Amino acid sequence: MPQQRTRYSAERRCELLGVPRASYYRGPASGLRSGDLELMRRIDELYMQQPWMGSRSLADHLTTPEAPVGRDRIRRLMLIMGIESLAPKPGTSKRQPRHPVYPYLLRGMTIDKPNQVWATDITYIPMARGFMYLIAIMDWATRKVLSWRLSNTLDTRFCVEALKEALFKYGAPEIFNTDQGCQFTSEAFTSVLKAWNVRISMDGKGRFKDNIFIERLWRTLKCERIYLRTYETGAELANDLTWWFNWYNDNRKHSSLDKLTPNEAYSRGLEKLRTAA
Repeated sequence: MPQQRTRYSAERRCELLGVPRASYYRGPASGLRSGDLELMRRIDELYMQQPWMGSRSLADHLTTPEAPVGRDRIRRLMLIMGIESLAPKPGTSKRQPRHPVYPYLLRGMTIDKPNQVWATDITYIPMARGFMYLIAIMDWATRKVLSWRLSNTLDTRFCVEALKEALFKYGAPEIFNTDQGCQFTSEAFTSVLKAWNVRISMDGKGRFKDNIFIERLWRTLKCERIYLRTYETGAELANDLTWWFNWYNDNRKHSSLDKLTPNEAYSRGLEKLRTAA
């Protein structure tokens, strides 16, 4: 009912949703020109289908006789979106040369238990009048999304918030796998993992398959939900993501999990571990 929507202030609603207050009122992103937001959305859709594409290939595919698109413009927008062609790993977060990089620990490893390995990544989310960034933390073996956060900037804070939420809800995994983005190599992020005695693993540069399951999560989310809708505010996007991630965990059956949902696979896996102990 309309009167129920006004019971909470915008500040309180953002606090409850875990959304930065600035994103609730977000208007057109600064530094963007006319038509940039629509072009960014088209770049994102094409990039999710063909993630090895760079600025030259994207410009070629997006150019029409009526509306030519220059490579420099595509390169500028890819920089804002935080993506790059890395044969073919999306590069939503850039490496910081001064931060330490940890070895990749999952090569040849059998991962079949909940809380054995967690993984994370950041993706770009297009909106009607701007864009946001989404991080999710996933249990590798069961595909369960443990936590997620939205931000209108590619900072470290929202990544640390998502990490802490997952740890406090589900305990610590044995290994936590990320890419080499500066958010994940930062002291703020790695110090939390070390405090919980979690081993840190990082993808090899440009290795798309090192974190393949969370890449598939982004493709599923965008093709089945994000690209079919238009979001006016961060709060609206957060509400819809809350619904979708709950549906994904509770209802989406995976053939690789013997037709179980992520929540079912996670719960049964924990029960097996308790029984074996």
